[in-house]
Amino acid sequence: MSADEIANKLWNLCNVLRDDGVTYHQYLNELTYILFLKLSEVKDFEKHIPKKYRWRSFVDETDNTESFQRYRSFLAEISNETDSASIKEIYANASTSLRKPVNFNTLIKAIDTLDWYEESDRDVMGDIYESLLEKNAGEKKSGAGQYFTPRPLINVMVELLAPKLKERWNDPAAGTFGFMIAADEYLRNKYDNYFHLSEKDRKFQIDKAFSGVELVGDAHRLALMNARLHGMESSIVLGDTLTEMGKELKNYDGVLANPPFGTKKGGERPTRDDFTYPTSNKQLNFLQHIYRSLKKDGKARSAVVLPDNVLFEDGDGQKIRRDLMNKCNLHTILRLPTGIFYAAGVKTNVLFFTRGTTEAKNTKGVWFYDMRTNVPNYGKRTPFTRAAFNEFIEAYTGGMKPEKLAKEFDGSIDEKARQRIKNERWQYIDRETITKKSDSLDLGLIVNESLGNSEVAGEPIDIAKEAMKELNTINKELQMIINELNA
Repeated sequence: MSADEIANKLWNLCNVLRDDGVTYHQYLNELTYILFLKLSEVKDFEKHIPKKYRWRSFVDETDNTESFQRYRSFLAEISNETDSASIKEIYANASTSLRKPVNFNTLIKAIDTLDWYEESDRDVMGDIYESLLEKNAGEKKSGAGQYFTPRPLINVMVELLAPKLKERWNDPAAGTFGFMIAADEYLRNKYDNYFHLSEKDRKFQIDKAFSGVELVGDAHRLALMNARLHGMESSIVLGDTLTEMGKELKNYDGVLANPPFGTKKGGERPTRDDFTYPTSNKQLNFLQHIYRSLKKDGKARSAVVLPDNVLFEDGDGQKIRRDLMNKCNLHTILRLPTGIFYAAGVKTNVLFFTRGTTEAKNTKGVWFYDMRTNVPNYGKRTPFTRAAFNEFIEAYTGGMKPEKLAKEFDGSIDEKARQRIKNERWQYIDRETITKKSDSLDLGLIVNESLGNSEVAGEPIDIAKEAMKELNTINKELQMIINELNA
């Protein structure tokens, strides 16, 4: 059975539990608790779990009520009865959403009968869990989309930054740890699953190479589980990067992130005192944190997903963009399509930059790629796949074919090769021009065909007028329907 088939089977079990009042998000948490128990048997670390709570004790129990009561006791007590830090973290403040013993037994039996290995003997537990996270993110009511970045986008960002062995990478807004897992998989695929590395280097890659911070307790638990299922013993801290603890996150070779949108609760500013431009805008604070957390060696690099407002916000926004372009070479901005994240209509971008060795004049100009204008609306009918990035990959790399990216691209930026790319979506805007536009980076968009010639490439769109036209049309149609109903 393939990983997708197993994931679908596990996900469909949630429908069985509907009469127990279990939501999809609660179900995923429940699966995490139970899958980790199964994992302890498969991966042979049951010695860290008291015998009465081991996987077989639940599978072999014939009394559903007794089994369920033991499970509830396990969740309540395991953090105090184990010497394993991973187990303590996974089950911190754990409780069950199930109410009926028969439903717990249904999950146990279903999970026990699944074959967790493909014909090639490859362990697919990590793939299955990742698929479950994606399904949960797709459920609008769960609100989990904010913790899950589309995998095609993650993979492209990782491959364009090209992580290397012995480098330290971080995600300061880790969500379910997807960026770091993808970076680890990228290196495992390049280096035979770390098989030929020395014991010291292998241990570094598994334990130290990748790390993260996550603020939300449930997302933190899912991140820990996701990492363990992918063979990673990474440090994933439950905390807030924008507080004092974030000051310790520094000297990284690479950062990949999709920080949370919005403002800090109550419009508060960050509580750490090392930001030059503290603001209530979380994305701007995360951006400051990220470029400050990179090594000043001219090689440390980052790719960050940020909403449009970061590109044009005045005041502190302008100052932070200027500071970014001084301290780093902001060489590329990808204008992403709308509708690929959970919040409908949110417009996002990926900023690619490299930390300089000096504090000024590192950005000479920025390459923009418009993947947003005159493109299909992505959704169930038009899935968002890696193929959507093909032309951008060729432009970014100066002509490399997308299928060669993971194996052959080393992450270097070849300006001359980039200049040879002929694509209307790909354009270079020098630093002097950006300065004249008050350091706004809301640039690089091509003419929107649906608006005729009213939009000039690279200039802001008059969204309000178009929105009002659409709204008036909808109102007229609704009024006609109401009139017909009243007739």
